[in-house]
Amino acid sequence: MIYLSIKDDTKDLYLFINSPGGWVIPGIAIYDAVQFVRPDVHTICMGVLIHQSASSFYEAQTGEFIPEAEELLKLRETLTKVYVQRAGKPLWVVSEDMERDVFMSATEAQVYGIVDLVAIE
Repeated sequence: MIYLSIKDDTKDLYLFINSPGGWVIPGIAIYDAVQFVRPDVHTICMGVLIHQSASSFYEAQTGEFIPEAEELLKLRETLTKVYVQRAGKPLWVVSEDMERDVFMSATEAQVYGIVDLVAIE
């Protein structure tokens, strides 16, 4: 995205995602890149997009866990703020929804406010 933005910052960009989830930090890096570039970025979900954030922190030894848990809480706070901003939902609603796995159809995600448009075949 950054390369394409540098090459021509007047053309909209299209980011296609087909992902069952992944690590939190690379996901935040993608979000930051989308926010950073000047052109509009249209994100298109193909197939499946499921996100229950994962982290390598669970691999830590017990003594190492406390600092990493604090970092994980900061990441969760960052993600919650993004969802609140994008979905237009109150903080308490998003926080409650993030306490458990929530599976949504494309239409349900649109109603929730995290999807702008659902394509029809």
